Amino acid sequence: MNRKKRMWAIALAGCMLGGMQAYALADGTPGLTIFSGVDREDNLDFHLDFGGRAGGWDRYRLRVPGKKMTQGAAKFFIVYPDYYTGKFDLEAVEVRVKNQSLPLREVIWDEESRIIEISMEEPITESNEVEIVFSNVKNPNSGGTFYFQGQVLAPGEIPIRLHLGTWILSISR
Repeated sequence: MNRKKRMWAIALAGCMLGGMQAYALADGTPGLTIFSGVDREDNLDFHLDFGGRAGGWDRYRLRVPGKKMTQGAAKFFIVYPDYYTGKFDLEAVEVRVKNQSLPLREVIWDEESRIIEISMEEPITESNEVEIVFSNVKNPNSGGTFYFQGQVLAPGEIPIRLHLGTWILSISR
């Protein structure tokens, strides 16, 4: 093989390997959602650490930007659709601010109402980015797109439950 053909083969192999790596890194991220019915400002960022495969185990990192945390938080509520059949490990739920896991009072999963309630030991008062981490999640056996609604109970004398936004999770088959 002459030198010119060898260089083309190396360049092509490099592009293919680079493309596969980019594809692998993109797996489990929100991606591009064009027609979701959710306003752009309402769409929240997330990451599925293990790729979001149907029937597999995963870790969900649901992020809330600091600009959405204007009133702080005493409790978080995650509301998921009735067709989501995944399972959550309540012992493996964390709320993180600045990569520090905060102490939780309790985590309640109301399967009938499809709500997970996370009570903070101390209310979050700062307008920092928050990451809600669900480890050891068993993804639904069938893939699909699932709209998880984020809500927060603001601390204070008059507890007000506020809408944070929507995480649009995609589980692939």
